[in-house]
Amino acid sequence: MKKILLCLAAFALCFGIKVNAQEQTTPDWKRWHYLSEEEMKTPVRAENFVETDPPTGTPRFVAEFEPMQGVMIRYPLGIPTSLVVQLANNCHVYCIVSSSYQSSAQSSFQSAGVNMDNVTWVNAASDSYWVRDYGPWYIFEDRNPAIVDNVYNRPRPNDDNMSGVFANFWQIPMYGMNLQHTGGNMMEDGRGHGVSDNLVFQENGNNETNVRNKMRDYLGIDPYHVTIDPQGDYIAHVDCWGKYLAPDKILIARVPQSNSHYADYESVAQYFETTNCCWGYPYRVYRVDEPGGSTLAPYTNSLILNKTVYVPMGSNSSYNEAALQVYQDAMPGYTIVGVTNNDYYTSWENTDALHCRTRGVMDFNMLFVDHRDVIYGEQVWQDSIAITSKFIAYSGMDLKQDSLLVYYSIDGGAYQTAHMTATGEPDEYVGFIKGYQSESSIDYYVFGADESGHRYTQPVFAELDPHHFTMEEYIPITPTEPTISVEELVFNEWGQLTFTITNETSAPFTINDIYEEGDGMDYLWFATSQDLPATLAIGESLEVTVGIAMVAKGYVETSIVVISNLESQYISVKINEEIISGVDENLAATFEVYPNPMNNTLYINGDVQNVTIFNAVGQQVLFVEGRNEIDVEDLSEGLYFVKISDKNGNSVVKKIVKR
Repeated sequence: MKKILLCLAAFALCFGIKVNAQEQTTPDWKRWHYLSEEEMKTPVRAENFVETDPPTGTPRFVAEFEPMQGVMIRYPLGIPTSLVVQLANNCHVYCIVSSSYQSSAQSSFQSAGVNMDNVTWVNAASDSYWVRDYGPWYIFEDRNPAIVDNVYNRPRPNDDNMSGVFANFWQIPMYGMNLQHTGGNMMEDGRGHGVSDNLVFQENGNNETNVRNKMRDYLGIDPYHVTIDPQGDYIAHVDCWGKYLAPDKILIARVPQSNSHYADYESVAQYFETTNCCWGYPYRVYRVDEPGGSTLAPYTNSLILNKTVYVPMGSNSSYNEAALQVYQDAMPGYTIVGVTNNDYYTSWENTDALHCRTRGVMDFNMLFVDHRDVIYGEQVWQDSIAITSKFIAYSGMDLKQDSLLVYYSIDGGAYQTAHMTATGEPDEYVGFIKGYQSESSIDYYVFGADESGHRYTQPVFAELDPHHFTMEEYIPITPTEPTISVEELVFNEWGQLTFTITNETSAPFTINDIYEEGDGMDYLWFATSQDLPATLAIGESLEVTVGIAMVAKGYVETSIVVISNLESQYISVKINEEIISGVDENLAATFEVYPNPMNNTLYINGDVQNVTIFNAVGQQVLFVEGRNEIDVEDLSEGLYFVKISDKNGNSVVKKIVKR
């Protein structure tokens, strides 16, 4: 029937039969998956659609490249039975079939050698085999599976009812999103980014705000990338020209320069090449060549199913081989399978192939590794890099605490592991990459496992295509410390203490903060000589007067602490006795502070008594006691010094940046 309809359409075009778009009362056949004559005369119907409020929990629209428990198909088939054999060896096959066809379907599958233990029949009436377009949109609402239904943009009531069929089959909630949409014009990255072409606006009254709001509220899609349709006036489905391969990878078709739509394809490719993915850097765009004309090349209309990609083959073997290689280059470690379909009635079309006729079913018990703050590019020097990630076990089982790991390789060396520990935020863990050198190149990925046996990595390609960053060149400051000489240490009648700091290093350094650290007394402090910070040139001296207000408790001794961009220096002072001066050894760093740069929360590992935060000019901006998690949301961006004291009176000062 499909071939006959194409001939009829061609006949109409050849004889100049044309309908003005504004006067058109029936759908343009080009925008539909081969409607019958009766369907072409029938407006889109939505009698099976029920609008609901959006999910009350947080929705996450799962990506095709995430773990799948199964795949949906429909019988009579739109795919070769030999492909059903392969699918049933990969995962479970959920076959939509009416009761009158089930016996025929079972006989056909058994004859072909399908593993029937991996086939479940879903008895329901259907109108077509394009299950990608009308099948349910699976989401997680918080940790629970659910389905989002929309108004199917074709007048096929049985197909339009399929979301409800599967909601009943799984016994999970279904939400009605009142948008006219289709699965072939939707792809998502599983992290809230989505792509469609502008058919979605056209079919919803060009109300862009309404479309974007509903996509956000029901599916968690924001940003929503809506592009032109580079193919022109045809089916206008994104899976006919593009495909998400990973959160940071997009495959886009490329046609010859002689093709009238060449500039449109290049415009879409350039859009993604200059648009940031969910991990903060521009998409990595892969191109697959299509020869155009009458040559069949439906390469973007593929199915990703767990670690296998099923790619529909075209009519040119050279282009076929090149397409398979593009997938292999983009998805290392995956099995790439070319699938031929020579059936006269259901053979592949350029805009209707394998993807259109299948739909994955997400693994309701998957483990989701969500490392959003990906480290990439050149990093400012610091002695460790904090890697934070959320681990969500949708199975409800506990995470394996000893199997939450950062794998990392420094300068191409063997992979090392860093165990991740809870940060205190829900589902969030942190591990530290250490041991690199100046200008080191670091590859890394995050791994997790739970007690249900689910395991996952980010990126999914692990060491075959990991996250990557480099450290900037680190030029250490000369190890010679500044000499702090106490030329005169006399308390005047106002309780002030005067001393001199001299720079005897080989480079300038900056005094950022000066304060008194008491033992056996209550105290206040302030610097009166000049404003800080103050930079000392080589050989330059700075006279500093510090005022100390004391309440005696048998006061014994105190220290004047000088914080510079080199190291913290301590001047020991005995009160009301002979002065003991000199530079103490720096206190050992017994606390781990992260992240650096910090955002809204600062975490400290260690036995914390109190924490004082000073800004770059030495002013105290925050003081907390007995807390390892500190809210710094109200601090402005810039450089800070964090002084941490333990219960034994030991202190350490850390330099940290607020973004």
